Amino acid sequence: MGDVFVNRLSKFLPNEPVSNDDIELYLGMVDDKPSRARAIILGNNKIHTRYYAINKEGKSTHTNAQLAVKAIEGLLDDSFSKDDIQLLVGGTMSPEQLLPSHTAMVQGELKCRPIEIASISSSCASGFQAMKYAWLSVKNGEINNAVSFASEKVSTWMRRDKFDAETEKLKEIDANPMIAFEKEFMRWMLSDGAGAALLSDKPNATGISLRIDFIEVKSYANELATCMYNGAVRSPNGELTGFPEFTPEEWAEQSLFSFKQDTRLLGVKIVPMGGIMQKEIFEKYNLTVDTLTWYLPHLSSEYFRERIAAEQAKIGLLIPPEKWFTNLVKVGNVGSVSPYLMLEEMFNSGMLKKGDTLLLMIPESARFTYIYAHFTVV
Repeated sequence: MGDVFVNRLSKFLPNEPVSNDDIELYLGMVDDKPSRARAIILGNNKIHTRYYAINKEGKSTHTNAQLAVKAIEGLLDDSFSKDDIQLLVGGTMSPEQLLPSHTAMVQGELKCRPIEIASISSSCASGFQAMKYAWLSVKNGEINNAVSFASEKVSTWMRRDKFDAETEKLKEIDANPMIAFEKEFMRWMLSDGAGAALLSDKPNATGISLRIDFIEVKSYANELATCMYNGAVRSPNGELTGFPEFTPEEWAEQSLFSFKQDTRLLGVKIVPMGGIMQKEIFEKYNLTVDTLTWYLPHLSSEYFRERIAAEQAKIGLLIPPEKWFTNLVKVGNVGSVSPYLMLEEMFNSGMLKKGDTLLLMIPESARFTYIYAHFTVV
């Protein structure tokens, strides 16, 4: 069981950055009226720009699979081609079909040789769950390289036309229909993009590599109800009823395939549960705040920055703000892709030097899964 290294990182963000003022030019106005909640939500998340794989007419410029391929192609050159890839594993929360798997669609678009593939279906954690699969596969000596990736295309799920049937249904009972805040919330939070990593059993001969020290994943679904969901209806007690139990007419009338978030449950649980796992990780691996060079928390919103810091202080593991690195405000919340975007920017911008250590934290609110991953620059 040898060491495994991240030798290359790449990203793909489609089209031009979209400002806060222009979001509704792309996603449209539900019931042809400006959103009342938009300014409040954007004021909390503090995202200034994001990217969509659609144009202002709502037409797609890329599929989810094409976004992933663009990121993967950024890893390739004359010394490493697509046919050198030995394992391809990816994660997404926005597949464009139930079957085939998302990674199968990506492989088909990439047109590499026949290889092992795997798909992770989850939310924000799925991209690094894919990296863990790749890491362990290389680590056990079965293969000597793997590509992991994450890609999201949520914009088409959030266009106004996806809410038209629900709005018309609401008009039957209310002269001023509004979609529920749990659906409205996600329209101003999520965006599109892809990231990819090349893992190898040997570090780069020149430049830097990231040695993967650990990737720890833990779910608290046994304790906590569903918080973020899609393709289902949530009852007041937190139980989900999936889309097969509904008619196609009900799918439209209830915007069943919109992304939804229980913001009350999110606010109460997401930070404290992450603190519990952080304390466990620091104890298990004998980590200290002093020896940590960089902390990369996946923030869905800047709203959580001070709350995470307060929780860290509470458990005696406060990481100083100068060690934090995020890029949420300029690239947006891209779900499972966001951790790759942080790591890629640090890796390719010259910020890292040999000996640096990085701790990446990914909270997934779907049903509360957390990932802590530790890297050493070599």
